[in-house]
This record gives sequence, C-alpha cells and structure tokens, in this order.
Amino acid sequence: MTDVAVVGAGPNGLAAAVIMARAGLDVTVFEAAATPGGGARTLELIKPGYWHDVCSAVHPMAAASPFFRDFGLDQRLELLVPEVSYGQVIDGAAAAIAYRDLDRTVDGLGADGAAYRQLMRPLVHRADALLEFTMDQLLQIPANPVTAFRYGIRNLEQGSPAWNLRFKEQFAPALLTGVAAHTPGGVRRLSAAGAGLMLGALAHAVGFPLPVGGSQAIIDAMVQDLRAHGGRLETDHRVTSLAQLTDAKAVMLDIAPTDLLRLAGGRLPAAYAHALRRYRYGPGAAKVDYILSGPVPWAHPELRRAGTVHLGGTRDQIAASERAIARGRHSEDPVILAAQPAEFDPSRAPAGGHILWAYCHVPRGSTRDMERVITAALERAAPGFTDLVVDSRSMSAADFEVYNPNYVGGDFGTGAVTMAQLAARPILSPKPWQTPLHGVYLCSAGTPPGPGVHGMAGYRAAELVLKEQFGLAVPSLSP
Repeated sequence: MTDVAVVGAGPNGLAAAVIMARAGLDVTVFEAAATPGGGARTLELIKPGYWHDVCSAVHPMAAASPFFRDFGLDQRLELLVPEVSYGQVIDGAAAAIAYRDLDRTVDGLGADGAAYRQLMRPLVHRADALLEFTMDQLLQIPANPVTAFRYGIRNLEQGSPAWNLRFKEQFAPALLTGVAAHTPGGVRRLSAAGAGLMLGALAHAVGFPLPVGGSQAIIDAMVQDLRAHGGRLETDHRVTSLAQLTDAKAVMLDIAPTDLLRLAGGRLPAAYAHALRRYRYGPGAAKVDYILSGPVPWAHPELRRAGTVHLGGTRDQIAASERAIARGRHSEDPVILAAQPAEFDPSRAPAGGHILWAYCHVPRGSTRDMERVITAALERAAPGFTDLVVDSRSMSAADFEVYNPNYVGGDFGTGAVTMAQLAARPILSPKPWQTPLHGVYLCSAGTPPGPGVHGMAGYRAAELVLKEQFGLAVPSLSP
C-alpha cells in the first residue's frame, strides 16, 4: 500500500507530490505521456537540436508564486529575465513597450505615462501581497486587505466600460489589454482585467523570465526533488479508473474536473456529478512553432530585446477579436502571443538558429490550422519574416486536446476563467479540492487559483490532504 497516488505530472501534480514526499509519505506519480510536464514540456518538435516549449514558455507566475518561492526555484535553475518584459505591436513599427523598469515604461507612454504609473505602481510595489491574494480562492479573506482593495478597485475599472477614462492615447491601454488577452473569453471582463493587472504588475516586479533549457527545466527540478525524497514517477502509465488506485490512502488528481466523472465510474453523488457536468471550458488555442534562420526582423527595434511579444493592435481591436472568438467565430486578425527564447538562451537552437513560439485563441474545439493567419501577422510586424522560416509545425485546438486531455477543446487553462467559475472551481466550497469520495482530491488548474505554471493548486490541495488524511503540516520546501 502507498500513502499517496498522484495522477498527472504537470506542474500542479508534481507540486503536490513534492510536498507529500517531503512530508515523509510514500508517493507515486502516474503520468500517461512518455515524459512529465503537462503544460510545461519542452520537446524537439520539429528537428533535433531545436527545443520548443509545447505550451507555456514565459514564467512570471513561476518566478513569483508562493510555492515556487518556498521551493527555491531560482536556486535550482537559471531564469533569464529580459530587460523588455513584453511588447504590444499596434501596427507595423508602432508598439508599446513594457520594460522591466516601471519608470522607463512610463517614459515611453507619452501623455498616458502618469496615468499608467498611478494605475500600476501600488500593485508593482506590493507584488508579493498581490500574489498571495490572487493565488488563493475568492472565498478566502485576504491577508493584506489594503492591497486587495487597491487591486479590486483597479479591476473594477479595467473590467468595465470605465476602462478608458484615465487614458488619452492608444499605447498604454493596448499594453494592458495585451496581457489581459492571456485569459481568453473577452478582455473587458473582471476576470480578464484582473489577470491582466496581475501579469502587468509582475512584468515590472519580477519580469517575464525564461528558464534556461525551456519550461522543462522547471519540471526537471521538481522531478529531481521528488525522487530525492523517495517519491516515484511512472510515465507511460494511463490511469483509467480510480479502482486502479485502491491501495493508496489518498489520491490526488491533476486532471480536468469533468474527467473525474469517467474515472469515478458512477461512484460520485448525483449533486456533485451534476456540478461537474456544468463545469465550462473556454476558447481554445492554435499554435505554430517556427525554426528560423535568423532573429525576427521586428519593425520596432526594441521588440528584439523582448522575450514576449503581443500582436493584435489597439485596445478596441483586441477587444473585438477576442469577443468574436468568445462567440464561436474565428478571427482573421487575432491577438497573437509570441515568445522568442533563443534570443536569450542559445541552448534552445544550434549556432545561428532561432525558434519562435506563437499562438492565438480560436473557438473551443476548432480544427482550423491558423498558420497562415499567424504568419501573415508576423510578416506585417516584422517585414521579411517569411523569408527566414526554415520549418514550422502547427497545432490546432483539437490537437491540443489530443496532446493533453486536460485541455478540453484546446482550452489549456483547464476551464473558463470567469468570475463565477473562479469562485466555484469546480464547486462553490471552502475546500474545492476535496471531492465527495473519501481520500480523493482534485489538484489541477480546474481548481483554485486556476491557470498558470505556479504550482499553487497542487500546493493548496496538498496542504488540505496533509491535514485531513495524515495530520501533518506542510514541510519545508527549500533546496
């Protein structure tokens, strides 16, 4: 008999497993794929020697999350922090630049610089308190109510028709809307505005780091720690029923909430099963990975120094595109999120080679190949881009679900990010990680605090399991 069985070796599953193993428990992690990682894998997707991040590539939340801070992530691997956190392409050479330095960003925003500073500075200066608040469930009383209040007021402004009242020009609002668009489903919503403000604050507080070697380096550090404390990882091992795990005292599931219906095989109470069936997924993502013969020839020179680049135009253009996708229509001019890690990490490609990672939102379940649309947008922002393309690989939203069943319909947030579903993820409860089945817990991004490579869903679930099943406290996680 084992103490803990963890299903899924994504960041949350591994966070839970690391905590359990460090508490002295016998832990086994089961992963259906050939390698661990989930949304943080790095693979040679196209040609040997070119290492592409399959999903996540840039990690402000990993750099700042309470779990990874306690885990000492920055001591276990090298995080490269570009001077330019991200850029927002407006049109051609017109772009807004979010520098790691808030004051330098303000200087580049013209007439709206002071308004941007007033909006962001309280969040940037209290980024730790902001993360503590946003990395908990909505039902939790905030430890720092002043920061929570400041964040809430700004969220109400930026998620409502008042979102442009403080601005006079287009650059500052586009900069904010580009990060809000990381949360699909429409940008003028409280949930998207909240995510955008948090990511915007982190752009200045910790930057947008790139792990040397790719996102897989985060996973490798967690697996190494798990094994160092006696835990086991079994890859190529698909769990098809909870009946396979009856020898475990506790089962932790890094899976989509609706997948529990299948694994439970009719054992769930009717009310809980009904709540899972009502759980909703958001728009999907379609992605293209490129191998390039040289760096992207951005029309705006500062974008060469950015790890992350957003394309999509002005705030109104971004909003229109995301609104169409939320209504089930493809956009011919979508918001595109691009990452260029080889500009900073030469280990990602052979000498002289470059890689580019770019995705856009599409309707959930879409099978459409968006390579033509994404390539055309990159060519407009970087004339000559198409001449540098050596090879490419495209993934539709449907392909993402095949890659990882947690990404239902290609939604790699494992569930729509709405205010209602942030409060009830997947159910409204002070213990949303706990299921009605004795000893069975959810620990995926389908539980609080939601999407992102931050490990906090696994952390919160592990904290609960240690207390309820074993009478233990969370152990030290330091290296």
